[in-house]
Amino acid sequence: MAHALARKADAFGDATLMPDAALDRLLGYNLKRVYMLARADFRETMGDEGLSPRAFSVLSLVVEAPGITQSDVARTLGIERSGLVAIVDELEKSGYLRRVPVPDDRRLQALQPTGEGRATFAKLLAGIRAHETRLFAMLTEAERDTLLDLLLKIREAAEEQP
Repeated sequence: MAHALARKADAFGDATLMPDAALDRLLGYNLKRVYMLARADFRETMGDEGLSPRAFSVLSLVVEAPGITQSDVARTLGIERSGLVAIVDELEKSGYLRRVPVPDDRRLQALQPTGEGRATFAKLLAGIRAHETRLFAMLTEAERDTLLDLLLKIREAAEEQP
């Protein structure tokens, strides 16, 4: 399979191709570049709601697992608990979720989505699905499935390490 070719301007300003550029052959570099493209398109997709990827992830967990504790959200997403508090504050201020006490342990707070939070999540998820369709349109469905499987495999292996 052919890989990307880097362009370099010569002394006269003409672009020349540099096959096998070192950066083009590094997985981490290409993951970072794709992430930067995906993040920019994601932010554009978020529009007026302006949710960051982390805030959307928190809202997603709360909508899909109502009553999840803040500690479980932090653990699941790998977010420091102090950073999570700011995200939950933002989502609560926006009217997307609310904190409720956990009956058996007053030290814990569970998170419940509001009706507005559920509706906003559904709208944003539809936009994100369209964003991913656009971003990965050059891949077949089988290739997208393989890419997702490989990314999950890498993530799971990394998360299992101490």
